[in-house]
Amino acid sequence: MAGLTTLMLTAGMPHSYALAPVMHTADVREGMTGQAYTVVDSSGVIKNFDVSIVGTIDNGKGSNEMIMAKADGPLIHQVGGILQGMSGSPVYIGGKLVGAVAAGLKDMTPYTFFITPIDNMLPLWQMPDNKNKTRIRTIDLRKYAADQKKAKEEAEKKAKAGTKDDKELQSFLDKELAKIKAKEEAGKQDRDKKAAENKKAAESAQTKAEETAPAEAGQAKTADSKTQAEPAASQAEQAAADKPAQAEQKTAKKAEPKDVLYLSGFNQAGIRFLQDKLPLGSRYQLLPVSGSLGAQQLDTDYDAELRPGDPVGVAIVYGDFAVGATGTVTATDDRRILAFGHPFLHKGNVNYFMTKASVVGTISGVSNGMKMANIGAIIGRINQDRDTGIAGTLGDFPSVVPIKVKVLDQSLGRAEHYAARIAYDEDFLPQLSGGVTYAAMSKVADTLGGSTANVKFTIRTNAVKEGKVERSNMFYNTADVGQIAVAEVMQAMNIICGNTDKESDILDLQVEVTMDNERKTASILSVVPDKVKVHPGDTVKFTVTIKPYRRDKETLLINYTVPENQRAGALNLDVRGGGLVPVTNFMLLQQSGIDVATPDDKKKTTEDKLHDFQQTGRNNEIIIAPGASPVELTEKQKRAAMREAQRVVEEAARKAKAEGHKANLLGVHKKATNTGETKFTTKYIIDNVLHTTLQVERK
Repeated sequence: MAGLTTLMLTAGMPHSYALAPVMHTADVREGMTGQAYTVVDSSGVIKNFDVSIVGTIDNGKGSNEMIMAKADGPLIHQVGGILQGMSGSPVYIGGKLVGAVAAGLKDMTPYTFFITPIDNMLPLWQMPDNKNKTRIRTIDLRKYAADQKKAKEEAEKKAKAGTKDDKELQSFLDKELAKIKAKEEAGKQDRDKKAAENKKAAESAQTKAEETAPAEAGQAKTADSKTQAEPAASQAEQAAADKPAQAEQKTAKKAEPKDVLYLSGFNQAGIRFLQDKLPLGSRYQLLPVSGSLGAQQLDTDYDAELRPGDPVGVAIVYGDFAVGATGTVTATDDRRILAFGHPFLHKGNVNYFMTKASVVGTISGVSNGMKMANIGAIIGRINQDRDTGIAGTLGDFPSVVPIKVKVLDQSLGRAEHYAARIAYDEDFLPQLSGGVTYAAMSKVADTLGGSTANVKFTIRTNAVKEGKVERSNMFYNTADVGQIAVAEVMQAMNIICGNTDKESDILDLQVEVTMDNERKTASILSVVPDKVKVHPGDTVKFTVTIKPYRRDKETLLINYTVPENQRAGALNLDVRGGGLVPVTNFMLLQQSGIDVATPDDKKKTTEDKLHDFQQTGRNNEIIIAPGASPVELTEKQKRAAMREAQRVVEEAARKAKAEGHKANLLGVHKKATNTGETKFTTKYIIDNVLHTTLQVERK
């Protein structure tokens, strides 16, 4: 213990806490006692509790060993046992570091837990780090803080006044805590029941001992014979108590409690969105932190220090919205740290924020009591997220994707700006980008049901030569327009993150959303061309009548140019909303059972896919383009149509080969000219399609 005291008191040089002497797992023995260190309240003081070793568990070849232990002492009884958030608390025996508190045992005494051996955590410092390699520098965090200071001060004033979102979050948190208390009460009843069963087992053992005693002892029961029966009863009681513990040793992995991710800035709708979209499975519970993280969120501590036993945070989103978790530092060596004793998201080599954490207090429970803590200032980068814990470096910061979302609700006359940074993780970027945008919309708007949303976004990236991907569209939904409004943001980010050639750099994402609590849809009633007989290259003026929802009819004039290479005969045109999928000759061929090879989308570059995405029809566009026949064809006509479609496919392929690029049979290339498609932007979401026919005559 003297060695540990020296470590805690003399490691005073800035930024440098040397690794303590370690005790290898092979040297750990049953019955050894030591101390664990952690912070349990807002004082920030590292306190200790007693630990006794039960034994070492080997989970088989290829698995990491675990050390089973029991906690004792005034502190641990005060807080109610081993809690979530204590993970990573260092355990010392004789001044040597044994490992990290990792997990309590579900449905058993909260004082029994596992220790992840330090032997299994130290290799995290030597594991390869290939993340954080994007060529775009991270933003200046000091400048970011200064730029956002005014906005934060206004947000803090609003938070003090109390908003509907804060009340919803507080209500949500109250419900979660109520669940924990209910489980605690149920667990208490369960423990009382088990205690009664153990007592009964002990009494049964005592009776059996008396029945099997020698006859002479039975004939002359004395105080001594009663005393001899007590050890037997004690052994039976201990055996009954050890049986569930033995069962738990065999299912150590199942004993781990559900991990908690803390969310800040998200309301209930935003939390549900992330729960549905993030690939987390059922292992994680998303728990809101009431209110905003506040001004501390804007701070970056470039000279932070951490000691074994200190709280520490890890985050994948940071800013007006935050997603992360907190735990305890296990070991430090200069600027390197080890923590948690178990995975955060179990992603291997990662690129996440390392943050300070401030403990609020503890909530005891049967199997899911927790040490509540807030995520604080950014202090470094987490680069390893492994089975045995997390590792990172102080003063080293992750690559990030800044996201700014501006939301205007015209019905309420309310506008808000939100800013956050998402750690560059290609597996989570699309979902988190959509999640932040959705949460911003749901917080500003009174409701997302029955609303129309105009969404415009810009992604600055080197994935395209132009340096940015831009897209705007309109959306309407009776239930929740936000769910579909963020889909294209996620789709674009998915394409960029799915680049098979290289890791694309993303400078930032900017989203503007204008919402109206009104249905802005329209149907096409009629389409009338100014002439029916046309020649290739002619311009036809279409008079298009539309009927907006619960509004008067409107008449639009749309020019359409007949393709120069259009063959003589009927030219069937679709006049449709841009969001409706057209029926093409190529599709007709497939539906008719003709084996036509589909262009291999996998051969397209990321830039090609992004260009195609940007050219995709928008919901508020009227598109006039060649389409399927509007009438039922005879068998002879169908065969002729299929021959014609086959000719188109072959001609496109020959042309592509001659010009040295791929055929584009299902879409329109951005640089293509005279494609036979016209796009006309309206103020409404067009929800149907009409057909018309022109008669083409060759000159």
